[in-house]
Amino acid sequence: MTTTDGKIKVLLADDQKMIRQGFGYVIGLQDDMTLAGEAADGREAVAQALALRPDIILMDIQMPQMTGIEAAKAILRQLPNVKIVVLTTFNDPDYIYEVIRAGAVGYLLKDADVEDMLEAVRSAHRGEAVYRTDLAAGALSRAVSSACLVPDAGAAPPLPEPLTEREREILQEMAYGLRNDRIAQKLFITEGTVKSHVHRILQKFGCEDRTQVVVAALRHGMVK
Repeated sequence: MTTTDGKIKVLLADDQKMIRQGFGYVIGLQDDMTLAGEAADGREAVAQALALRPDIILMDIQMPQMTGIEAAKAILRQLPNVKIVVLTTFNDPDYIYEVIRAGAVGYLLKDADVEDMLEAVRSAHRGEAVYRTDLAAGALSRAVSSACLVPDAGAAPPLPEPLTEREREILQEMAYGLRNDRIAQKLFITEGTVKSHVHRILQKFGCEDRTQVVVAALRHGMVK
């Protein structure tokens, strides 16, 4: 959970020591973050996550013992509220697809600006999806479509109050990981209007954050 001083607890999982040191140093300089711990392979990432209960895990994909995708699945089975952002050199749609299906909320390339990495941590902590690559849109669409067709997902109960047409539009953009300002620009409405609709959507689904509501929407087959 978030520390008592309100800082975001971040766990770094990467088999390259220089990467961990570099990102760890930057995180340590932030007023709103703290480095909870480090892991040099996938199995250590799982153990550290269970021991430290971080808010955010920055996870590499290719690691010894267990891949970042395998580690993400193992962690989220036991800590479903942890937000995992994959940080990798691979701008590969298949990797992005597998990351989404594993339950991670973000996919960021290691050559991104430091500010992008920090904003990804903050966005994920707010419950927003963070897919900042040029191939993400297609992978998101593929993951969303296939998730709606999973035969053992179970039928979701109907919402107590149906969504309006505008709420459905905004929910779809949320599923693609767009932030409120981007949704506002795309739909030609104000950011304040988007925030109001998002609040109502969360209420109707009974969810606490954007990630939860997108997962719930998948079960209902309401996004494509």
